[in-house]
Amino acid sequence: MTDRPRLILGSGSPRRRELLAQLGVTADDIRPPDIDEDPMKGELPRAYCVRLAREKAQAIPADAEEIVLAADTTVALGRRILGKPADEKEAAQFLTLLSGRRHRVVTAVAVRRGDQIWEKDVVTQVKMKMLSNEELNAYLASEDWRGKAGGYAIQGPAGAFIPWINGSFTAVVGLPLTETANLLQAAGYPLYKPAS
Repeated sequence: MTDRPRLILGSGSPRRRELLAQLGVTADDIRPPDIDEDPMKGELPRAYCVRLAREKAQAIPADAEEIVLAADTTVALGRRILGKPADEKEAAQFLTLLSGRRHRVVTAVAVRRGDQIWEKDVVTQVKMKMLSNEELNAYLASEDWRGKAGGYAIQGPAGAFIPWINGSFTAVVGLPLTETANLLQAAGYPLYKPAS
């Protein structure tokens, strides 16, 4: 029996589970929060993303000694927030907007233990190549855009559309590993210690 605190992942994202596994971490429980993810009027992408990660961490029921990890990823084109597309038409609109341009991917992470919360956000610059109609239609048909901020996932087929990033690849996927590891350790999770 181990004395390490239980880790609750506040996300149903399989990508976040895979990224945690890269740190050698498996969540003890997965509890996706049910919160309103609509941006507030005039809210900027980074502030929106940070707020959502914090609200997710606070919305998840947990015992005082359990550690809750929540995150949010937002694609920002200027001041505009490109969330998860509602349908194929919106995915096409997002990808057409991003085609041939640089944009930012913001991922905010919030770790909570009891009443204390540790937070970090990471902004990565991403360039998408100019998409041909053939590329756009093939990607839409793959349905890989479903449930992805900005309508694409860099770790999937859309990786072929991204010639350049400046920042954290794992943050674009959905969980910046360096920052997440630091937050977990700050909250008392024994990340690099063998299980006793």
